[in-house]
Amino acid sequence: MYFKSTFFEDYNIGDKRVTLGRTITETDFVVHAGHTGDFFPHHMDAEWCATQPFKQRIAHGTMIFSIGIGLTASEINPEAMSKGYDKLRFVKPVFINDTIRSEVTISEKADSKKPAYGTVTEHVEVINQKGEVVLVCDHLLVVKKTTV
Repeated sequence: MYFKSTFFEDYNIGDKRVTLGRTITETDFVVHAGHTGDFFPHHMDAEWCATQPFKQRIAHGTMIFSIGIGLTASEINPEAMSKGYDKLRFVKPVFINDTIRSEVTISEKADSKKPAYGTVTEHVEVINQKGEVVLVCDHLLVVKKTTV
């Protein structure tokens, strides 16, 4: 992780970055359940899940979101701050031993109400080892401009 100043004018629609992969483990399931209190059987009960359509435990969507976004945090931009996330969708289930990676594409830029800043939207796709999109969302950034 390192610091890199990227101003509003430096973002280009269509620019893309891809993260390294991360394999999801049973420990991830247990730790996330402990952090959130979500011990639903879909995530924690292997025997019950064996009787369900997917035949195995399904990762918490919020865990895949957290890990997928965490993978994108490879550089710190002191000129930007997160405004939040929109259009979050859990597209496909993720299982123990699946490996995910994230792809981030600059999809929108707009002026802000404050003239010294702009808004940048990063479209995020979390993708499994089969190349299937498992989660999508839009990350909204408020980014400082070099000129006003």
